[in-house]
This record gives sequence, structure tokens and C-alpha cells, in this order.
Amino acid sequence: MSTILVVDDEYLIANILGWALEDEGFDVELAGNGQKALDLLKGKRVELVITDYMMPVMDGEALAVSIRAEPLLQALPIILMSGAQAHKGRDNPRLFAAVFDKPFDIDQLIAKVKELVGAPEAP
Repeated sequence: MSTILVVDDEYLIANILGWALEDEGFDVELAGNGQKALDLLKGKRVELVITDYMMPVMDGEALAVSIRAEPLLQALPIILMSGAQAHKGRDNPRLFAAVFDKPFDIDQLIAKVKELVGAPEAP
């Protein structure tokens, strides 16, 4: 089963997105900032990261740069979701596989996740 890592310091957004992905059959891990996400990636295999831009400790761009610097994670798809900073993601297509403006359409985001990692297999 595909595991998606959702990184957002706004817990309501992270939880709603996580529940929607779980309803689609994905396993979901949550992290409240980029550093916690990196720590989680050291011990858990994930197929995709969805991250906010503005977060304490480490923002989404710094997280993406750190992921791209790790040889085993360089190909990991990263989706950026952001309000005011979405343009920064669009300016860095080597970092992000897709960029969504907040508020985002959950169905479009899930469709992009399925495009990038495939639909989860039925149990």
C-alpha cells in the first residue's frame, strides 16, 4: 500500500487531507514541519510527500531541497500546497511535481496523487 506523508503545521488541514487520502485507500503519515518530516523519512518508506510552504522550524522549500539532496530520496515526488507562496513552488519545478494553491480542490489533489503514485490496490 502506498504511504503519503502530509506535512503541515495547520493540523485541521493535515487531518482533513489525511482522512480524504485514507478514504481513497492510502496510508498516511503526518508531520507538523519539515524537520519532523525529514526525521520520519529516515525510518519510514513513503511514496509521496505533500507539504505546505510556510511552517515553523523548516519550511516546505527547505524540506524539498533537503529531500533532493538525499540520494535515496531524489526521485520522491513532492506536492506543494500553499497560499501566498505557491508561486515559489512553480518557480522551482525541479523541486515539486505539482503545486496547489490553498484553498485547494481535494478531488484535484487526490487525482494528482493517483497520477504520481498510482491508485492503491483494493484489499
